[in-house]
Amino acid sequence: PVVGPELRARMGGDALRGIQSIGYLNAGTLEFLMDSDGNYYFIEMNTRIQVEHPVTELVTDTDLLRWQLRIASGERLTLQQKDIRIARHAVECRINAEDPERDFLPAGGEIEFYLPPGGPGVRVDSHLYAGYTPPGNYDSLLAKIITYGDTRDDALNRMRRALHECIITGVKTTIPFQLRLIDDPAFRAGKISTSYVAELLQRWKDERAAAKALAQLPGSSSLIGTS
Repeated sequence: PVVGPELRARMGGDALRGIQSIGYLNAGTLEFLMDSDGNYYFIEMNTRIQVEHPVTELVTDTDLLRWQLRIASGERLTLQQKDIRIARHAVECRINAEDPERDFLPAGGEIEFYLPPGGPGVRVDSHLYAGYTPPGNYDSLLAKIITYGDTRDDALNRMRRALHECIITGVKTTIPFQLRLIDDPAFRAGKISTSYVAELLQRWKDERAAAKALAQLPGSSSLIGTS
């Protein structure tokens, strides 16, 4: 919500000049950090397809993996920047085998049951199945849920539904925290910073602790049921 067409064009131009200066070919991703004044700073380049490539694909109707393979096989890139259009909004949640209540420590175990979400505006990329054991020495990614719509709110509302529908048992996942994040007003408004996740995580922990304490009070179930 804070990156408009003009800023996107300037940032894209700088990214293009950066990769041209080193003679880079094929797919790559340049990442920037932006301050509260709209100034942005280059932080790194991923010389590969990024994990979030489905977002770019859904927003622009461009198959990045297809082009990566075609360029690697020696074909010329026939796409021009003018051919790329922003068609819609998209958002991605990476579902990891991590415990948010323990500061995202890896959560070991075996997948007992897995039911991915579906429906209009929902895409799921996953290798998950019942009986799968996430490896302890590698990335704990279980699935990527990507939702899209005509507006950012449409995409976020579909993400909320998709996260509620996604069922993974046997290991702790990041879904409970992601549900809290999706509805946070600051996130919705794009008012976030590099400390945002840590601050929201602490608030979320405090909220859950308060809810557990309330549930243990005598008569709390009847009070909660009639509120």
